[in-house]
Amino acid sequence: MQSRKLRFNKSDKKKWPIVVSIIIASILIIVPVTWIGLHSWDLDKSLSALNVAPQADEPKLINSDTQDKSAGEPTDEEDQGPVPNEKPKEIETPDESPDEPKESPSPPVEKPANNMYIPNQKHPTSPTIIDGFLVVNKRYPLPKDYNIGEDPNARAGFNQMAAAAKLDGFDLVAFSTFRPFERQEVLYNQYVEKDGQQIADQYSARPGYSEHQTGLAFDIGEKNFEQHWASASFGETPAGEWVAQNAHFYGFILRYPLGKEEITGYMHESWHYRYVGVEAATDMYMHKQTLEEYLEL
Repeated sequence: MQSRKLRFNKSDKKKWPIVVSIIIASILIIVPVTWIGLHSWDLDKSLSALNVAPQADEPKLINSDTQDKSAGEPTDEEDQGPVPNEKPKEIETPDESPDEPKESPSPPVEKPANNMYIPNQKHPTSPTIIDGFLVVNKRYPLPKDYNIGEDPNARAGFNQMAAAAKLDGFDLVAFSTFRPFERQEVLYNQYVEKDGQQIADQYSARPGYSEHQTGLAFDIGEKNFEQHWASASFGETPAGEWVAQNAHFYGFILRYPLGKEEITGYMHESWHYRYVGVEAATDMYMHKQTLEEYLEL
């Protein structure tokens, strides 16, 4: 049987271009639509899947729900939108402008030391009272005419202490209490003549700067042991140790303790006691404070 060859007439040949065009058009339409459907109608993703870049002059469609995070897609929190009743975050602004100059702290003002006299200081017209305490040291002098005699409360406190000490076998004596300006002036000048002013200032107050002028300072010793009066050795005697441990019960403090010379301005005087009252004396004794430390001078 003879094979029959397909034969196309001229009218068929004219139809072929039309058929081919229809097929190509179908492919160009169906394939993109299929890709767009597979990618949730996201044109950018569809074009990306087809490796077709959007035209540079065409605006790019942005969908916040489906935008690719690699291309700057908002985070999950941003996708969710604002949370109800949530306060918007405040933008922190610097307290000061970078160009604004900062004020430099003022240097601390140094106050004169308690252990040094103030040059050319004049005597005041009234005594210095701080927190109810009469203060006399190298910074705070007394008026020249301050002359009220021995303080009665200080004398009463000493008498009570002496009575208690006697029960323990010690016969205490207050061999120097009130001393007026003129008397201190005579003593100080004698010490300066003997040892020079620099040395004398370490153990003797200048006139007007002595606590003895207040009538509150009591130099204490033991009867029949005068060799220890006004001597550091008094503090090493049984009587001196007793006074050091019990004076605060009667309102007295050891005014110039050992190791506090830079604070008080004077060398250690184991015999020099100052009346301040029982409460303050006990507080200073328990905290090992001088009057300057107690009053924060």
